[in-house]
Amino acid sequence: MHFPTTKLVLVSVLTLMIISHASSLRFHYINSHNFTTKTSTSSSSTTSARRSRTNPSLALVHRDAITGATYPSRRHAVVDLVARDNARAEYLTRRLDPAYQPAEDLGRSEVVSGLDEGSGEYFVRVGVGSPPTEQYLVVDSGSDVIWVQCKPCDQCYAQADPLFDPSSSTTFSPVSCGSTICRTLSTSGCGDAGRCQYEVSYGDGSYTKGVLALETLTVGGTAVEGVAIGCGHRNHGLFVGAAGLLGLGWGAMSLVGQLGGAAGGAFSYCLASRGGSGEAGSLVLGRSEAVPEGAVWVPLVRNPQAPSFYYVGMSGIVLGDERLPLGSGVFQLTDDGAGGVVMDTGTAVTRLPAEAYAALRDAFAAAVGDLPRVPGVSLLDTCYDLSGYTSVRVPTVSFLFDEGATLTLPARNLLVEVDGGVYCLAFAPSSSGLSILGNIQQEGIQITVDSANGFIGFGPSTC
Repeated sequence: MHFPTTKLVLVSVLTLMIISHASSLRFHYINSHNFTTKTSTSSSSTTSARRSRTNPSLALVHRDAITGATYPSRRHAVVDLVARDNARAEYLTRRLDPAYQPAEDLGRSEVVSGLDEGSGEYFVRVGVGSPPTEQYLVVDSGSDVIWVQCKPCDQCYAQADPLFDPSSSTTFSPVSCGSTICRTLSTSGCGDAGRCQYEVSYGDGSYTKGVLALETLTVGGTAVEGVAIGCGHRNHGLFVGAAGLLGLGWGAMSLVGQLGGAAGGAFSYCLASRGGSGEAGSLVLGRSEAVPEGAVWVPLVRNPQAPSFYYVGMSGIVLGDERLPLGSGVFQLTDDGAGGVVMDTGTAVTRLPAEAYAALRDAFAAAVGDLPRVPGVSLLDTCYDLSGYTSVRVPTVSFLFDEGATLTLPARNLLVEVDGGVYCLAFAPSSSGLSILGNIQQEGIQITVDSANGFIGFGPSTC
């Protein structure tokens, strides 16, 4: 992303996140002219880097590095981000609301990738076939099916890489209609020569249709054989230049689900901080590398209505040293699948139920005192002009999870710059009871998903 910018940098040891079962830090002091100092890295992350060749490790690249998007100003970039973000959040609300039903004759897979759905914020480079054809795939932690556009293509959208040609791969093997893998799909059919056909559709009218096959994927230099992928011959939509999608959801068809014991049912990721050193984030597969010592573990919560998504149990929010006065059930996942707190890499700005957001916004505004307020930008309604300040004090924000774990966010994960020296609180109200922990709040924190044992871990490393 290229645009004029004024930067903010943490100026003390508060660059480090705090992840613990107790925290005494109440305020961050920030330099309002530079907010992007690279976060310090603990010794555990150094050790992990030395061992990173043991299991597949991939660079997580932001979409703007792929699309080459340019904007006349930071405000234009933020407005574009907010538009994608609104669409993604509204899609999740529809998808995770018990009353939501897909349109008739459309696939029910949880894949979400279209630009109009606000997805496609992070990409990885994966080799498809033998010999491997390098492709950029969207990473989606709320999706299961893995797919790429394929030749011959009856209908394809523009992508950054050449189309994958299954006839040039020695390991491409179509799946038969009667196979167990084909029956695993929610929507499948039988095509020519008894080949299993798949179809995935999206809320914005985007779709992919084609043949399900077993293929070799080269992930971080490691060849993984026999992965079930969709080979899409008819694809429509705005997919931001990606060749397809890499599903990392909690279902059997996701990459983690298919790898099973090979990956130990675990993966970790770290989203690089905005405006940092320019380094990519990382995605690591495999229990020995992905599951670190010293992480704070929070139980995952399964939503039977949306089993591919990773929910966490959250009990409250603390701002400074005051717990926000919220109703006891504001973050609860109900028996019919409504509400709850879902982790999502495709949503940027964290969404909270209206009651929780109003309490956070008002408490934050009271804590920062007389900092000059300025008009909001779309859903970002709590904004300040910090251009005239050398240093400002902002309160800490901590998420309280079930079983006593606490995640205190780094200061850089609280605010987003929308213009030269103008910063807005990077939270927004949800249009329903659903809470979404977005990628701005996840940036710079090592996050580990141990789907086999039902836990998600925060830390101890940073990126």
